[in-house]
Amino acid sequence: MSEHGKYMETGGIMTHFHEDGQGDPLLLIHGSGPGVSAWANWRLVFPALSKHFRLYAPDVVGFGYTKRPEGIHYSVDVWVDHMISFIETNKLHNLSMIGNSMGGALALHIAYRRPDLVNKLILMGSVGLSFPITEELDLVWGYSPSFENMKRLMSTFSYDQTMVKNDNLVQLRYQASVQKGFQEAFASMFPAPRQRHVDALALNEEALKSITKPTLLIHGREDRVIPFEQTSLKMELLMPNAELHVFSKCGHWTQIEKTEPFCEQVIQFLSR
Repeated sequence: MSEHGKYMETGGIMTHFHEDGQGDPLLLIHGSGPGVSAWANWRLVFPALSKHFRLYAPDVVGFGYTKRPEGIHYSVDVWVDHMISFIETNKLHNLSMIGNSMGGALALHIAYRRPDLVNKLILMGSVGLSFPITEELDLVWGYSPSFENMKRLMSTFSYDQTMVKNDNLVQLRYQASVQKGFQEAFASMFPAPRQRHVDALALNEEALKSITKPTLLIHGREDRVIPFEQTSLKMELLMPNAELHVFSKCGHWTQIEKTEPFCEQVIQFLSR
């Protein structure tokens, strides 16, 4: 597989996505970092998970290589509607979802609005409840393109700082963030003050209590971007069929820092 996947029109938007594997359908929804795409977020888990599931990993509108409609105003409703349209266009029934960070919030909104579409949920370092925005998340959403700024962001994302010492990796992420259209769209999504964007992604406690789908919450204990004590830990207590797995010595990049054990958790949970 490569960074460039397939295109299909969903909800009037030419959507770029990756598809691979055999088995029950599994939708992977990426997060909201600068230069992020489905490929950047999920490429390391595709080899293991595609042996068990039919994987679909779209670029949410505004990110990656999905076309950006002129004059679009990005919001939770726009992103959720785009993902629901993707699910329905592909005729994906009894679908499980993995959502990373912002993608976890989108998965929750889908499950709340359209429980008929959903089988199980896996939320990784997920937003879902309102919490006081961290300095690190404010930096992510307020990113202005430079090599040094990207290096600083990568330092906050990962517990293992050897990643940040790899200038080639930092350069790759920086170059991804400055591809044509990427930063222009990203800069329009989360203008200051940014607490309101955390609140917009969140569901209230009653909404979370009403989501009865089996849910696995996965979080890095050292996540400085989305603190697990204020999000996943609380959601596990609110959601009636939720369980929580916390990885030690792990930051916000669970699927990158703990690729193999993360995939094992996903396979075991979805195969029950």
